[in-house]
Amino acid sequence: MSVLLTGFVPFAGDEVNSSWLAVQRAVREWRGPDAPHAGVLPVEFGAAAERMDELLERYRPDVVIATGLAVGRDAVTPERIAINVDDARIPDNAGRAPIDRPIITDGPAAYFTTLPIKAAVDAVEAAGIRSRVSQTAGTFVCNHVFYHLMHVAHATGGMRAGFVHVPVAAEFPSDVGVPTMPLADIATALTLIVRTCVTAGVDARITGGAIS
Repeated sequence: MSVLLTGFVPFAGDEVNSSWLAVQRAVREWRGPDAPHAGVLPVEFGAAAERMDELLERYRPDVVIATGLAVGRDAVTPERIAINVDDARIPDNAGRAPIDRPIITDGPAAYFTTLPIKAAVDAVEAAGIRSRVSQTAGTFVCNHVFYHLMHVAHATGGMRAGFVHVPVAAEFPSDVGVPTMPLADIATALTLIVRTCVTAGVDARITGGAIS
């Protein structure tokens, strides 16, 4: 089974992006056959989706797990839903900051992931690594890529796809007080998520909701 893992380049003045570092490490340390393919995306509206399309065309994956950095989160968080809006709080790396713009004109309001996210969270937590389901991927480039990916997946059929946000790597802290996680743990979490997505036919029936 072919798997594609993606991360992002640095943005907002940072020198590294923990998502891409973790993807590279997970692929480098993969044990067993069929190591995931890895790709890096620009933090740019439009261009990130175009790059994703190029990777999908190149690798023809059965499973796609896009990842991104969520500064302030203290856990690895598979996303439940992508919404059809770009609404940038800060400019992307090309200086663009769209406001209330649909990602796909006349597209549905939202798409749900087709990854077994609750089973994935369960596997990561069983390894002693913090993880939980997230109910929002934001409205920046991460959500832009997530929504575009799900739009393609629904149009083509047969491809399981979704998005995972990761914390700041402890080896590369940003602002004081921002939660971090060792890069090795983030990479291990991604590995466990990949293996769960490949092996789990249906998602686990366990609690993953939130009040807010």
